[in-house]
Amino acid sequence: MGDVLAGFHAAWEFESDSVLIRFERGIRTPKLFQALGERRVPYEAITAVTLSPGKRGTVVLHAVPRPGGDPLMEAAAGQLKESCDPYRLVLPAERETLAEYYADELRAQLRPDDGEPADRYLVAAPEAPLQFKAYDGKASFDGKQVSFRWFWTGASSAKWKAGDQSFAVSDLSGIEWRSPEVFEGHLRLLRRDAPVAQPQQADQDPAAVVFGLGYGPVHESLPFAASVLAAVRTSGPALAPGGVVATATVARRDPADIADRIRHLGELHQAGFLTDEEFTAKKAELLAEL
Repeated sequence: MGDVLAGFHAAWEFESDSVLIRFERGIRTPKLFQALGERRVPYEAITAVTLSPGKRGTVVLHAVPRPGGDPLMEAAAGQLKESCDPYRLVLPAERETLAEYYADELRAQLRPDDGEPADRYLVAAPEAPLQFKAYDGKASFDGKQVSFRWFWTGASSAKWKAGDQSFAVSDLSGIEWRSPEVFEGHLRLLRRDAPVAQPQQADQDPAAVVFGLGYGPVHESLPFAASVLAAVRTSGPALAPGGVVATATVARRDPADIADRIRHLGELHQAGFLTDEEFTAKKAELLAEL
């Protein structure tokens, strides 16, 4: 097509075999978009296209990503807020007719089998080296190895006892990313042949770093997770059904564990690390898991 459709925070350039998404770097642009810069999405990585009314006089053009085709979306596992979805282009309502035209053009590029899970990543992951600061340590990835260096101010005694950690990509089966925007956010590396079961709590697991209090923000930890996930796929790990690199969901907590977490929250609140509003919100999140 060769045309450009500009919206809020991004512009989509339609090419013969892909759409190039260029994100703005303005102060109002979500930090995740700024971190991504631009992304080339092949049409085979799109399974559907929708156009719907948005908020406050806008329309939203949404290219629905194909399952297993984008390591970023696979790592996010549905946890991204709509405003941070890189496959949504928000436009003024007066451009609805033009948006509908491009939606139809995009649909014409899709093939019947594009709804099937992809057997490989079709969208490039953020390039290594990457690093970010979690609450309890610094995470680094050079493309072949993930390293965790613990902070004495945040790491648990279990992590200090285990020492700083390094994991070869070839020894991993996948990752588990839980958004820092919910309580107990973390990045956990899933090991292929761990000698013992990994601890349920991320703050006790030397193969995980935990988020919170501004550490491990989405725009830093999610691209990191996606890059590791793509490297795991390339290294040839065991695949889950449908050809997707193994990921995991966070197990639900038992009542005794939740009670301990609430007591810990209370200590942080009394020490001034959490505001009244933060304490109330995080306590409610824990109680919701009962």
